[in-house]
Amino acid sequence: MRGKWAAVATAVAVMVVAGGAPSFAQDFLRFGPVGEGPGEVNRSYDRSFIREWQANPPKGYPTASKANIAPTKAAIARYEEIVARGGFPLVPDVELEPGASDPAVAVLRTRLMRSGDLTSETSYPEHFGSDLDTAVKRFQASNGLAPTGVVDKRTLAALNVPSEVRLAQLKANLERLNDLTKIVAKRYVIVNIPAAQVEAVENNAVVSRHSGVVGKPDRPTPLLRSTITDLSFNPMWTLPPTVIREDLVPKGRDMQKAGGNVLLKFGIDAYEGGKKLDPESIDWSSSRPLSLSYRQAAGKENPLGFLKINFANSSSVYMHDSPKESLFGRNFRAASSGCVRVQNIDQLAVWLLAGQGTAEQVAHLKETGETKMVRLKKPVPLYFAYLTAWATPDGVIQFRPDLYLKDGVGEVAAAY
Repeated sequence: MRGKWAAVATAVAVMVVAGGAPSFAQDFLRFGPVGEGPGEVNRSYDRSFIREWQANPPKGYPTASKANIAPTKAAIARYEEIVARGGFPLVPDVELEPGASDPAVAVLRTRLMRSGDLTSETSYPEHFGSDLDTAVKRFQASNGLAPTGVVDKRTLAALNVPSEVRLAQLKANLERLNDLTKIVAKRYVIVNIPAAQVEAVENNAVVSRHSGVVGKPDRPTPLLRSTITDLSFNPMWTLPPTVIREDLVPKGRDMQKAGGNVLLKFGIDAYEGGKKLDPESIDWSSSRPLSLSYRQAAGKENPLGFLKINFANSSSVYMHDSPKESLFGRNFRAASSGCVRVQNIDQLAVWLLAGQGTAEQVAHLKETGETKMVRLKKPVPLYFAYLTAWATPDGVIQFRPDLYLKDGVGEVAAAY
């Protein structure tokens, strides 16, 4: 399955890079039956494609590259023109897929023509043909959505972000991009929080891009600049204060009422003054549990998975593996308490350990479950950034949800 969808992902990556070339769909893409009229075959998609695409994003261009500044300025000029011409039409709240015929399709065509995702006219404006299929996929890929070609609720929400809002986002993010490109090193890791993605970058090229899980809007991942200093393989988890207060203690109280014990269920140990406590001695209805510290040994229940990436910061956050791999395959991946979970983290570990560790050694630690701390001989700069709008040298304009409402445009840009 992975090989099949990897090939499709590569094709879509080519599609996005190709930009507005009018013949690229015929030259590079074969997503299904091709036709121009109402008789075209209706087709849907396998939902596993969404999971595969989101969990294994194409490398693409570095987000924090100086080469993105000029294209972003050009994108601002382009959106100023779009706004001046009346902006985008509101696409009706109708879910559409290739082969459909509906008046809403004509509005969708106009919307994608104005943004440049659709470049050709048709004799069948209300029919969802192959040209529109390709345009929708291009739009989805450049908005951080799996390019299925199906106009679902998330795609509709992204389509209906007003052009004035997109222009404001581009202007706000140009400042962020300018600031960020002044400080990034030649070899670094960056987490773009709104995209929920992690990039390993070397010599202005993406070595690997990883799906991530970032903090919920009410428990946001902080912006920071730090340095990765060491890797903890198969680590013990020390529960952070937020998790204790917001998750463990409420769960402990609920389970105690039902006759259960949260510590026994999840294999967590409680400590007071360095002394391990009997889990049955804790009264979860009292204030005492909030004053204790808690740890969970390495294992299948440990939410850190087999690797924790450490770096100094004042927010008690870190990057780590996750035993819940299904989270990486979602379009919406703001589900943590502030830390960043990383898909295919073993690949990132090998890159971080360049010159002092091998893929075989990392695989051995994962297989054996051995607990080991490895300090990097060459610490790697790390940036947690917030970029929701930028453009790349191929002319593609990228947008991501304003997850934490930092763009000053209200909730409309966070609705997908």
